[in-house]
Amino acid sequence: MKTLSLGIRLKIALALPLLCGGGVMAQMPGAGGPAGLDTAMLKLFGDIKAFSAKAQVRILDDSQQEVISMPMDFAMLDGNVRIDMDLTQAKGSSMPAGAADSLKQFGMAQLSSITRRDKKLTYVAYPGPKMLLSMPLPTEATTNSEAKMEKTAQGKEDLDGHPCVKNKVVFRDDSGKSLEALAWYATDDLKDFPLQIQTKEKENTSIVRFSQVKLAKPDAKQFDPPAGYTQYSNQQELMQAIMIKMGQETPPKSPETEPKK
Repeated sequence: MKTLSLGIRLKIALALPLLCGGGVMAQMPGAGGPAGLDTAMLKLFGDIKAFSAKAQVRILDDSQQEVISMPMDFAMLDGNVRIDMDLTQAKGSSMPAGAADSLKQFGMAQLSSITRRDKKLTYVAYPGPKMLLSMPLPTEATTNSEAKMEKTAQGKEDLDGHPCVKNKVVFRDDSGKSLEALAWYATDDLKDFPLQIQTKEKENTSIVRFSQVKLAKPDAKQFDPPAGYTQYSNQQELMQAIMIKMGQETPPKSPETEPKK
């Protein structure tokens, strides 16, 4: 079998947050998913403006086979969201062979995604190499927050010992667009917290199951970008920096530094 080059393996490593995060976080409330979807999904939490929890996220294909599954740490404070993940814990048919080894080699296995709606920015922090992606949120993701939510009870179920009411939730905005989700609201001391959220986009079904929910406010410092990290504005810049750091590629010389002929 042909060994993949360092550059190709690095591209795979950097693409994994989009695989594990893009498909997953597109469905995570407030986590920078498709314009309008994540903004509307914040409404699922009703009067709950702050919490922290563990989350198990699964994506199923149209035949209900698991495409990917992984645990995450989730925190929300006044519309700002932080998700911490270890991509080596991701499992499923979409995980490329040897991806975990590549992630470890590049120090990209652990990452934190921080969405700051108040600053209209999203950050992806890699603590291993101390690198930080900083990107603006799409305009739609910060303005499309007026979608109206309609809830229809579908019955009662217990999740992890918590009595819940299963609801079909439909979001409609002024343009006529609609989004649908299923949400299981805990009726005990969790104060109508949506313990499970299920959405469907094209052929994929995404399921987010929360556990160890704490309704206390998380530390606000968790939502600040970490200090002392080198900041980049896109993945291409980040990839170039890692290649240089690993000594696999030399940065081009500027005309001022080239020896005169």
